[in-house]
Amino acid sequence: MRRMTMVISFVLMLGLVLSACGGGNTGSNGGETNAGNTNTGSTDSGPATELTVAYFTFGNTPADLAQVQDELSRLAKEKINATVKLLPISIGAWNQQMNLMLTSNEKLDLILTGSSATLGYAPQVSKGQLLPLNELLDQHGQGIKEAVGDAFIQASSIDGKIYGVPSIRDLAVNYGVLIRKDLADKYGIDPSAINSIDALEGMMKTLKENEPNIAPIAPGVAGASIAEYLYTLDRLGDGYGVLLNNGQDDLKVINYYETEEYAALVKRIRGWYQAGYILKDAATNKEGIADLIKAGRAAAYVANLKPGVEMQESRMIGTEIAKGEITEPVAKTETVTNIMWGIPRNATNPEASMKLLNLLYTDKDFINTIDWGIEGKHYAKTDQENVIKYADGVDANSSGYNPNTGWMFGNQFLSYTFEGDNPDIWKETDEFNKNAIKSKALGFTFDSSPVKTEFASVTNVMNQYRLGLETGTLDPDKALPDFIAKLKSAGIDKIVAEKQKQLDAWAASK
Repeated sequence: MRRMTMVISFVLMLGLVLSACGGGNTGSNGGETNAGNTNTGSTDSGPATELTVAYFTFGNTPADLAQVQDELSRLAKEKINATVKLLPISIGAWNQQMNLMLTSNEKLDLILTGSSATLGYAPQVSKGQLLPLNELLDQHGQGIKEAVGDAFIQASSIDGKIYGVPSIRDLAVNYGVLIRKDLADKYGIDPSAINSIDALEGMMKTLKENEPNIAPIAPGVAGASIAEYLYTLDRLGDGYGVLLNNGQDDLKVINYYETEEYAALVKRIRGWYQAGYILKDAATNKEGIADLIKAGRAAAYVANLKPGVEMQESRMIGTEIAKGEITEPVAKTETVTNIMWGIPRNATNPEASMKLLNLLYTDKDFINTIDWGIEGKHYAKTDQENVIKYADGVDANSSGYNPNTGWMFGNQFLSYTFEGDNPDIWKETDEFNKNAIKSKALGFTFDSSPVKTEFASVTNVMNQYRLGLETGTLDPDKALPDFIAKLKSAGIDKIVAEKQKQLDAWAASK
């Protein structure tokens, strides 16, 4: 289930394109401009086009997914003469399964993509697996362009071509911890005081002493690590060459994995693992964090934070969650591009795919169906405009459709807010974005194609070592020297040099 949280004139535009969490603000990003006004009737004729939409999930497939899919198909058929086939894939299996499907040219018409290693935007582009969207956006994506804004759309540009459209959500990120509030209250833990790595360690120690059968901490996403939620750097998309201190000091690209800072961090995490603070199978676990919390396997987790995240997570998990903020909010290219939508090269009808994507950014009925399900069955409207609650007889645990991933699906600013959430959540998210530290490389996207051979080799080494080191599973005294040596042998220095070259050219053009 996770978060996850994504250019200049781009920096100046950041405040104008409202934040990330969700749904109904005013401004240049189209929060209310197009809401509910896209049903002009389909101009398509002939049989409806079936469009397969692939995205990741953090837990089990919702029981009522088929019913929600049918309602989305009804709306899409009416508006663009298409039907929808939802293809949810567990985030733990996403990378492998998506690579397989794209390589084997299976039918995919719209897919989630992004700048994280899990979603693999740059490698997908370098392999020719995504279609350029420039012309399709001009022809069938005018609503997207109006809602997102050109500056943020251009953030995904590689060699002048756009292959992914960012979702409208929180466009900055800070990292911290989310903890079961009942346990925090029981043991006198003040979540708001967990504002450093030392304080995080103190929390874990208290939980371990009092709840020895529950892991004090787990990664917020299956397949993620502990360390990646404690970084203070701009990964420049993939982490294969980064800027320290979130790019505030200079534009010098380095191999983070050979720094003293990284060695100290993974050694500390190793100590936590040996003390029993970290979920034992964190490096191989495929279960979503909600399932781990519900099963009593974890008490807290490190995660991407944003305004309102506590209510989002409480609703998803079914128990009250509190937060501690460890890092300051930062805006970088990857916080804009970490969640995007792309059209695969094997899409049946790219024009129809773009029309469906346009609905995800402009149509209030479509957005709220995919975000919240079916009115009267999964949710009910309240007397407050754009505020909903669970339908009668339904709660977080019994609902057949409760993904709580509105940040994933297009324009979250068209989404209803949930009863009990801060009614000013979108204003807060706007301020969150505006006030975030801005990386000096905000707007830069690395093109890995000149070093695609080295990139693939380094990725293989990363897959072998990084997660084990960053969850404490591997002993850094033994594994870190091997990791560094194999990275160098695989060609990470060449990637760093190429990234520096491209970054310098980008900066000079600004």
